[in-house]
Amino acid sequence: MSEGPLHVVFGTGQVGLALAARLSGLGLAVRSVSRHRPAAVAGAVDWRAADANDPEAATEAACGAAVVYQCLNAPYPQWPDLFPPLARNVLSAAEHADALLVTLENIYGYGPTGGKPMTEDQPLAATSSKGRTRAAMTAGLLAAAEAGRARITVGRASDFFGAGVRESCLGERVFANALAAKRADFIGDPDLLHTYSYVPDIAAALATLGTDKRAVGQIWHLPGPETVTTGEIMNLIAVELKHPVGIRSVSKLALRAMGLVNPMMRELVEMSYQFEEPYVLDTTKYESTFGMSGTPLATAITDTMTWYRTQTSTT
Repeated sequence: MSEGPLHVVFGTGQVGLALAARLSGLGLAVRSVSRHRPAAVAGAVDWRAADANDPEAATEAACGAAVVYQCLNAPYPQWPDLFPPLARNVLSAAEHADALLVTLENIYGYGPTGGKPMTEDQPLAATSSKGRTRAAMTAGLLAAAEAGRARITVGRASDFFGAGVRESCLGERVFANALAAKRADFIGDPDLLHTYSYVPDIAAALATLGTDKRAVGQIWHLPGPETVTTGEIMNLIAVELKHPVGIRSVSKLALRAMGLVNPMMRELVEMSYQFEEPYVLDTTKYESTFGMSGTPLATAITDTMTWYRTQTSTT
C-alpha cells in the first residue's frame, strides 16, 4: 500500500470501488471497508472486512485515517430503518480517528422543487419518508460539525448510472432491455429534464472533496454529464445500438399495483415526484471552484453500454 495519509472508504458498491481505485491512482494510501470482499479491488488498495452496523468494528476499521469516505447504503425497502445507524457509526469512527468525513448523499432531502434547479443552499423540505430520513441524517452531520466533534464535507449526486449500476431508474431496465431490443422501462414522463450522475464522475469528485482543503465544511453538488430529458438519453442509446429504443412509461398507479408483489416497486411510489417535474441538479458551485465538469453524456452512454455488452456475453 502507498505511503502517506490514509484514506478509508466505507462501502464497496459501484461508487465505493470506483472511489478507492481513483484515490489509489492518485498515489494515496487507501483502505476499503465492507462486510464481504468484493469481486474486484484495485491492486494497491488494502481491503478490510468490517460490519459498519457494529460501531466498534467501524471505529477499528477507520483507525489511523486522515480522511473517511461514507459510501455505504442500505437495502431500499428498509432504507429509513437501516441506513441511519450505518451513517452514525461511520461518523463516530471518523470522530475517533480525528479524520475528515466525506459523505456521499443523494438529493432526496430537498423534496419536490416545482421543477426549479436544486442548489446547495436550498432548504431540506422533503415530504417522503426516505427524504425526511435523508434530511435527518444530514442534520446529524451538521450538528456534529457545529459542535466541533467532526470535520465534514458533503457531496450530493442524483440518480446513478454507469458500469455495474443495475438497480437504478437508469440501470438494467433501461440499458439491458435496450440491448435486448426490448422496450426500456421508465417511471414518469420521459420528456422532462432529469439529472443523472455518472459513477466515474462521482468518484472523481469525491476524491477531490477529500484532498482539497477548499471543500471542507461545505455541501457540494457533484458534476456529471449534461442534463437532458430521459427521452434524449434513449435517443443516444439508440444511436449507440443502431436501432430504435422504445419506452414503456410506468405510471404511479402501475407502480402501486406492482408494489403488491414487489417491495422495490412499492418503495418507489413515494419518490415518483422526481419524474413528474423537471429534476435538475445545479453543479455550478463545484465546477466554478474546482474547475472540473462531468463526462460528456454521449461518452458516458457509450461506456455504460460497453459494460452491459460484456455482461451479455458472459451470461
